[in-house]
Amino acid sequence: MRPEPDPPTSRLRLDISYDGTEFQGWARQPGFRTVQGVLEESLGKVLRETVQLTVAGRTDAGVHAEGQVAHFDTAAEVDADKLVHRMAKFLPKDVRITGIRTAPGEFDARFSAVRRHYVYRLTTAPYGADPLSASSVVGCRPVDLEAMRVASHALLGLHDFAAFCRRREGATTIRELQRYDWVREGDRLDAYVSADAFCWSMVRSLVGAVLAVGEGRRTPEWVAGLLGERTRSSSVTVAPAHGLSLVAVDYPAESELAARNAQTREVRSVPAGDCCGG
Repeated sequence: MRPEPDPPTSRLRLDISYDGTEFQGWARQPGFRTVQGVLEESLGKVLRETVQLTVAGRTDAGVHAEGQVAHFDTAAEVDADKLVHRMAKFLPKDVRITGIRTAPGEFDARFSAVRRHYVYRLTTAPYGADPLSASSVVGCRPVDLEAMRVASHALLGLHDFAAFCRRREGATTIRELQRYDWVREGDRLDAYVSADAFCWSMVRSLVGAVLAVGEGRRTPEWVAGLLGERTRSSSVTVAPAHGLSLVAVDYPAESELAARNAQTREVRSVPAGDCCGG
């Protein structure tokens, strides 16, 4: 007797927003409340099947997202708009699926991404963060913005960011930092950080290092010198998690997805004679 064929599946892309305050990060962990755990459990109940999500960026405990992206494969027939509304009733108030769409089989939320965009939010107000934004804005002292911009600009390009990353066995720390800008409006000071990918705690370490320059505790030259280190630097202070939010993820055209997946899986190195990314 022939076995029953597997039912056909479709791939769904999810756009996700969450307040990371009460989550122990994105990744599912036994005994802890995580974004992945909550979403997979809720989707599984609604679709009546096991759901396994692949995500664009695994955020740490306390980090927020306004533009997170994930995908999963399902055998269920899904009306995307209806599922968005249904999940709004099913999910807790600190996480939302803001959009669902059918994606091609080559789409991979993690490996297809060409860049990720983060914002780190600070305030220099003498009273600290306003109570209504205290869960997403970090208070700091008055800063020298021009010195911070000089320090940030020195980090742009393809580098080994080992000094800014918490070590993970077998993981490369070579990344291409494509944007690191600071924008001040009144007491608000926001850092815009974009790269093809980020290693563990990299964004918060970048912010902490440059903030030390702004507060006069370090120089821009010190920040640039960190690119020559090959292990995590104990002199870099990691900025608090709650100021950080993943705001967007960019993907190529559908015809370029497979090529991008293959490229992302390659282990990179800094080109010889160009250790500082040009």
